[in-house]
Amino acid sequence: MADNYNPFSNLEDKFKATQNKKKPQKEKTPIDFKKYTKSFIAIFIMFVVVVIAFANIYVVKEGEFKVVRQFGEIKDVKHTPGLHMKIPFIQSVTTVPKYQMNYKLSEAEINTKDKRRIIIDNFAVWRVVNAKEMISNAGSLINAGSRMEEFIYSVVRSELGQLNYNEIINDENSSRGSLNDQITTHVNELLQKDKYGIEVIDVRIKRTDLPEENEQSVYNEMISERQSIAQKFLSTGDADKRRIEADTDRQVREMLATAKKEAAMIAAEGDAEAAKIYNESFSKDPEFYSLYRTLESYKRTIGEDSMIIIPSDSPYAKILSGYLE
Repeated sequence: MADNYNPFSNLEDKFKATQNKKKPQKEKTPIDFKKYTKSFIAIFIMFVVVVIAFANIYVVKEGEFKVVRQFGEIKDVKHTPGLHMKIPFIQSVTTVPKYQMNYKLSEAEINTKDKRRIIIDNFAVWRVVNAKEMISNAGSLINAGSRMEEFIYSVVRSELGQLNYNEIINDENSSRGSLNDQITTHVNELLQKDKYGIEVIDVRIKRTDLPEENEQSVYNEMISERQSIAQKFLSTGDADKRRIEADTDRQVREMLATAKKEAAMIAAEGDAEAAKIYNESFSKDPEFYSLYRTLESYKRTIGEDSMIIIPSDSPYAKILSGYLE
């Protein structure tokens, strides 16, 4: 066997023969982008239109107004829940709440009818009823709240200025209950007159305090007034007590006098009837009547320790001795 013998020579020849039989590769042709330019542009335009359309759709939710502006001017106000669309690049949309809101007013110092200074703390419940009027006349929600606060302070100062301090702080005073309603009504009248597009649902006086410099003096005066009222009640009660007692004593005396009068009349009638019966009975037997009268006299004159000195032959002694003939 020769030294240069290769056992894999047959396999190599077969592999070379297989490679020579493969088809030659075709050359790739370049893509003609000009052919698809119009399609790309159309797709891009459609995409932009869809994006702009979605960007200009707005949703009106429950409890809010959507104000549509065009170059700063209010063109429309949507208040019905649903989907709406604005004009792109020309119109803008802002939101105004339609639900009830709380507004805490600043503390204010006022004078009452009796010339006392008090500090009041109020709060209000309000809402927007006409977004267009609110924006046109107030400019914004903050400005509308400020105008409402000014009206409330003015009305509260006017209403409380007609009441005394005790009438304001006395919870049992019926006018305190209607005072909040009066303030609410007057404030709404002022807001409607100026067309601010808002409505006050309720105004409440949350707290009334005295300035620190005269708080103690007013408390002392209140204590003095309460003591005076208590003394007045005590005096009235004492007077009523004496009047009732005198009236009761008078009624008792009248009842006793009437009873005694009736008793005397009944006793007199009884004595008269008894005398009549006695007379009728004794007239039938005068001797028995004489004996009866004598025995009755014994009962009045003779007692356990009585001593009578009479002649033994007197009729009075004979009866005592049991001699009746």
